[in-house]
Formats: sequence, C-alpha cells, structure tokens
Amino acid sequence: QVKLVESGGGSVQAGGSLRLSCAASGSFFRMNVMGWYRQAPGNQRELVAFIMRDGSTKYADSMKGRFTISRDNAKNTVYLQMNSLKPEDTAVYYCAAGPTMYDFGSWGQGTQVTVSS
Repeated sequence: QVKLVESGGGSVQAGGSLRLSCAASGSFFRMNVMGWYRQAPGNQRELVAFIMRDGSTKYADSMKGRFTISRDNAKNTVYLQMNSLKPEDTAVYYCAAGPTMYDFGSWGQGTQVTVSS
C-alpha cells in the first residue's frame, strides 16, 4: 500500500558522509512512522532510526551522534544523513513505513552503502 524508493547510496572512504533519500507514495496513514534499517552480509537486519510524523526520532546506539533522520511530510520523503562513516557501516540500507512503530509493513528495495578503510 506504500511504495518506497531509496536513493543516495554509494561508496565512500571512512570518515566521509552520505545522505540517503526515500521517496514514498501511497496511503497517508501508513506513513505515520518512517524508518531506516540496514543489513550487512551475514548479519540480521537491524534498526538504524525511525521518525514519527511529528518529527520525534529514535536512534540505535551505534548510530547516535553520527546519523540524523529527518522527513519532509509535504514531499513524502525521509532522509538519513550519515556522517563519520565507518567500515562497519557497510550494508544495504532499507527504508520502511507503517502506521505505528510496531507495524512496519512497507519496505523499499534497499540501497548499498560501502565504506572503505
């Protein structure tokens, strides 16, 4: 019911920055919460951050202070600004959306982020 398309991934050296974008389309009420997850080879998918429609946010501890999630409700777009990137940040990053933080029912296809040392 919600289509999510990520962009902005790429290859960067350690210490560099990237900004990911996620364009959403579909049901307004299924975009109350939007978030970013990531999955590295051999690892489980893990939460990066999520943001409510009112702008309140929550981050995973390992990303706190380096990553910033934001959203533009008028454009139906969520962003992830990633600074001070580390090789361990290398993963496929997925955008997600849902009516509540416990019900992420829509997922994007993912965008690859590669950080070299």
